[in-house]
Amino acid sequence: MRVDVAFTPAGLAGAEVAGRTVFVVDVLRASTTIAVALANGSRGIIPVSSIDEAMKLVQTLERREVLLAGERNATRISGFDLGNSPLEMTESTVRGKTLIMTTTNGTRALLATTGAATVYLAAGVNLSVAGARAREALEQHRDLLVICAGREGSFGLDDAYAAGRLLALALGGRRLRKGLNDAALVSLDLARRYGVGWLRPLMASCAGRDLVSLGFRDDIALAADEDSCPVLPQFADRRITLAPVTVTAAAQ
Repeated sequence: MRVDVAFTPAGLAGAEVAGRTVFVVDVLRASTTIAVALANGSRGIIPVSSIDEAMKLVQTLERREVLLAGERNATRISGFDLGNSPLEMTESTVRGKTLIMTTTNGTRALLATTGAATVYLAAGVNLSVAGARAREALEQHRDLLVICAGREGSFGLDDAYAAGRLLALALGGRRLRKGLNDAALVSLDLARRYGVGWLRPLMASCAGRDLVSLGFRDDIALAADEDSCPVLPQFADRRITLAPVTVTAAAQ
């Protein structure tokens, strides 16, 4: 069995990703925001690396069916329809729309998954569904990679805790060490240290403190609402859409 966590996509080699089942975690806020948007009826999200790329892509699509979403330094990009707040992803706003999204950290992590066999997104709001799929991947392939978006190329407590919670479900509560890299072991230890309450580690993280200072405290509360969006976003062919979820997985 091989279970790896990368605390940031920076320096992640293609060989470390190729052919693997990958989960991308950016709990504050991209993976949370994407899960909420899809749960509220978005047709899909196209992650891009830059503002320029987003502006060029939107010109090739029917503008009435597309929303530009994204942030730099946690605030909405000038000229964009939406930022990166899950509270903006209301049903009346996103239903039937495709989102073109660029964020400081989350979309960078998604775009680092080139060559993976399958890519999913995980957060607190879809933890049980994501955990069930991660466990299936381990049972079937004995292999799993979790990529944390991190914070501008560095470790982020919020994502590492989320990775630990995801791995705990994937491993079925077993305290294994063989086959886990050091980052996976650290993530599991963080999950045990903070327990099952999301709010404390999210608020303690640098990302959480910055969001509070910018007036986004309610975003953290939503991100801490475990299993409030039992959907499984899947990234394939440059687009994030809903993966099928079994009744059993959704109920776990």
